[in-house]
Amino acid sequence: MGAALSATVFACAALLPAGVAGAQQAAPSVTPGQAAARTKQETSELQAQGLLGDDGSASSAPTPRNADGHPDFSGTWKGSKATRPVGNIGKDLPDFVLPLTAVGKKALQDNLTKVVDPESRCLIGGIPRHDASALPFGIVQNGDHVTWLYVYTYYRTVPFDVRKHEEDPDPQFWGDEIGWWEGDTFVVDAVGFKSKDMWIDENGNPASGQMHATERWSRPDAGHLHVEVTIDDPLYYTHPFKYSRTWIAGKPRERVFQSLCTENNADLPHLGPGPGGVRADGTRGYDVAPLPDTPPGPEAYGK
Repeated sequence: MGAALSATVFACAALLPAGVAGAQQAAPSVTPGQAAARTKQETSELQAQGLLGDDGSASSAPTPRNADGHPDFSGTWKGSKATRPVGNIGKDLPDFVLPLTAVGKKALQDNLTKVVDPESRCLIGGIPRHDASALPFGIVQNGDHVTWLYVYTYYRTVPFDVRKHEEDPDPQFWGDEIGWWEGDTFVVDAVGFKSKDMWIDENGNPASGQMHATERWSRPDAGHLHVEVTIDDPLYYTHPFKYSRTWIAGKPRERVFQSLCTENNADLPHLGPGPGGVRADGTRGYDVAPLPDTPPGPEAYGK
């Protein structure tokens, strides 16, 4: 992947459960003011790169609809500043802790200590990981299906009014997806996921071939798109849990930018296992001590 986008993805990703985060990084002390300033700077950088929508100017006009009366999800969609920490499928859970089984805890530890991030190896993130991603995406909708267009030139298409899964679907990163309308909500139901090379978020949380993901997509007005996803994976999690978020509409005629993961992926040979550094406040990255007002002299550099 390109260096700029690679750095952005790393900065945008979010946290592990608190106990795991402590094992990942012993960060220097950061005051609340410094943390707030860092958050403001990171948000400004993401907006400058076109990755975040403008919450303040998002339209509240009525939901656009197709000829069949259903909401039209078409457009370019960007993250909201309200979604923090981004990239974390446990965002809505107390202390961000997922209900892992004993087998799930072992799978997580394997991901943290033995597995290089599948997306860094140019594999499809899949669902629900893309639902938690910081990156924008596009949607094209017509009379019988919806297609999601992702930055890494991946896509997925879900037809309307299909209510039965294949008898023995081939494992896929997106799963075997079927969809139907419930009023103004489009329900996407997926089973048949791959049993390896998949994380459900940026933090290395695992997915098994038994996972069942149900997304509920809605567009409450012209400027917002919402999803609520339920993850049910009895092998790795003790009970189903939910994740939800809202995106902001991009500008008219705005397009999703192109990025090829396999192009100049120079970082790959140097990557280690796990998701990288996780701060105490749940954001991905590394804390360093604040720079002094006066730069140190040459003696500080061993000269």
